[in-house]
Amino acid sequence: MKERWMGLDYGTKTVGVAVSDALGITAQGVETVTRKSNKKLRQTLARIEALIEEYEVSKVVLGLPKNMNNTLGERAEETKEFQAMLQRRTGLEVVLWDERLTTMESERILQEGGVRRENRKERIDWMAATLILQSYMDAHPIPEK
Repeated sequence: MKERWMGLDYGTKTVGVAVSDALGITAQGVETVTRKSNKKLRQTLARIEALIEEYEVSKVVLGLPKNMNNTLGERAEETKEFQAMLQRRTGLEVVLWDERLTTMESERILQEGGVRRENRKERIDWMAATLILQSYMDAHPIPEK
């Protein structure tokens, strides 16, 4: 049995969530957590904590929105603040992973999969979280428990 990891795509109003499968081979989209305002994180963090418990997650991979020239902007700084909050609340390691182009790739995958435009919006965040986690898992295989 492998550890279970969680991938997150943190946005201004949503957080896409994915988890690794039981074998530690693939990332699976779980859900998109939505909030009414960028600063209202209490319920978002509580939902992520519940999912961490439900899936028995031991590590979180958080997408870091770097600029195309590899610099960090305002969104990246907000993501780092979210990382610190998540680490404090869960006690888990929360690693940052480059998420450049994952939203565009998610859009392409959903479009090629025949998902209607009006249904893509609700799936794009957890698809991006899946790509972030899968990319990290490909570079850092999950160890045996």
